[in-house]
Amino acid sequence: MKWLSRLAVILKTVYRFGLADLLAARGKTPWFVKLLPRSGKMRDTPLPVRLRLALESLGPIFVKLGQVLSTRPDLLPAAYALELSRLQDKVPPFDADLARRQIEASFGRPVEEIYAEFEAEPVAAASVAQVHRARLFGGEAVAVKVLRPNLEPVIEQDLALMRTAARLIEKLLPDGKRLRPREVVDEFDKYLHDELDLMREAANASQLGRNFKDSAMLIVPKVFYDYCAREVLTIEWMDGTPVSDIAALKAQGIDLHKLADYGVEIFFTQVFRDGFFHADMHPGNILVAADNRYIALDFGIVGTLTDYDKRYLAINFLAFFNRDYHRVATAHIESGWVPPETRAEELEAAVRSVCEPIFNKPISQISFGLVLMRLFEVSRRFHVEIQPQLVLLQKTLLNIEGLGRQLDPDLDLWKTAKPFLSKWMNEQIGPKALWRNLKNEAPDWAQILPALPRKVAALVDENRQKEMRDAYLHLVKIQHRQSLWLAAIAIALLHRQINAGRLKTFQTASNISKGKT
Repeated sequence: MKWLSRLAVILKTVYRFGLADLLAARGKTPWFVKLLPRSGKMRDTPLPVRLRLALESLGPIFVKLGQVLSTRPDLLPAAYALELSRLQDKVPPFDADLARRQIEASFGRPVEEIYAEFEAEPVAAASVAQVHRARLFGGEAVAVKVLRPNLEPVIEQDLALMRTAARLIEKLLPDGKRLRPREVVDEFDKYLHDELDLMREAANASQLGRNFKDSAMLIVPKVFYDYCAREVLTIEWMDGTPVSDIAALKAQGIDLHKLADYGVEIFFTQVFRDGFFHADMHPGNILVAADNRYIALDFGIVGTLTDYDKRYLAINFLAFFNRDYHRVATAHIESGWVPPETRAEELEAAVRSVCEPIFNKPISQISFGLVLMRLFEVSRRFHVEIQPQLVLLQKTLLNIEGLGRQLDPDLDLWKTAKPFLSKWMNEQIGPKALWRNLKNEAPDWAQILPALPRKVAALVDENRQKEMRDAYLHLVKIQHRQSLWLAAIAIALLHRQINAGRLKTFQTASNISKGKT
């Protein structure tokens, strides 16, 4: 019966925030929406704000859902996506005794045998986990991330209600199928369960650390795998200043302009060099070290890109930077992101109308986020298929814009990124790329080349044998047809001979009969 009480809470929230108006605003109002009661207290509050407040009141799971929806501007109007991006994943911490019991259950021994020191007071708390400071027996200062206990049943309960709501939305709302609500819930389900496995986060941190080993721009904390489990993550403790504390950064003599440039370069390095990027780089997950380097935290959400994705992204980015909107349009058509019958000239004109006004302006005067939103509106008009692997990338780019806006309002995103992209493209298609690919394939060539003559000969022999087999089968078929024809002719001749014999016999008999007469 717990789900019934949870459903009652959700319906009460819908009433209190007047979310029935949200359903009515989607177009033709369904009959059942007209019957829903709605409070008049928030009538003057914009609908996007009401939705955000309602999700915050429903608790951490719905906050997470809102955060996922904020990354899907292809499904939501721009105003809603922007408002949901403001959702704060901050909740009261759970009891330290529960955290200790979770750790002890994971490792099968007391906390005192695992950590030399363990601070009961958490330093940070979110919907899924909280973080405690500790020290290993080797002297290393560490951060211990502990999952909230008994969280999975609550998650499954809310997910079941979300799936039911998704089915109703799909059936009852006029544009329910276009919104793909069940797909959104499935995406959220995967995203949430990935966060519930802290070993996955440990692996993500290790990979990012290898990618940026000895980097002059980014520090990634070390993972202590002997002290990690599905419910517990232990990583190196990092001292730094929150990137959002601009006053403190200035007081420490941090070069904010260089820091802003680093942010852009780190983003493009992760995307185009590694194809593996931190997808949750909001200010709460970033510190700044005393040596002017970023410190990355919280590796629960990462994105990956294939070489195919990277190539088309680079083509599109460079085309944007060069204002080559025709190339943007043709790249979308070539990649299959738009229907093949799409006219490139029409798509080009639509993209130009969105992007042309933003160039040669400092970042303080434009919002790349708004540009992306408008591009998604264009995408809907031209039935552009939004690539799932690019959704997190779009969210990350929005975070980079916000970060750059905080650190250096005059940062020219295009100017900073274009040389990096041009260099990357040259490395991919120039002589260096050819030589690199040859070296990478050298072990395979070393095995293939000695055996190549024999394999070619075998292939030729096989082809000849096939040709001979085909010729023989063809001959057999011809002979078979000829035999059938000969048999048919023989039967016809035999039939004619029999008939002729019958006729002769009949004539003889007739003559005899006439003689007797």
